[in-house]
Amino acid sequence: MTAPDISFKPLWRLLIDRGLSKRDLQKQAEISRSTLWKMGRDEYVSLDVITKICKTLDCNVDQIMEII
Repeated sequence: MTAPDISFKPLWRLLIDRGLSKRDLQKQAEISRSTLWKMGRDEYVSLDVITKICKTLDCNVDQIMEII
């Protein structure tokens, strides 16, 4: 069984709506640049990263990623 394809497009839209940059997110959520780079390429990131982002942005998982 292969992993589902995911997209972080909802996250990028949310950042735009809130007037935040990817760099702002990186600093506030305390995630690495390489992790942010992976997300930009819709690659796998850990659930810990997803949790940090959701807590930082006070949102739910479905607001930052989608299965495609």
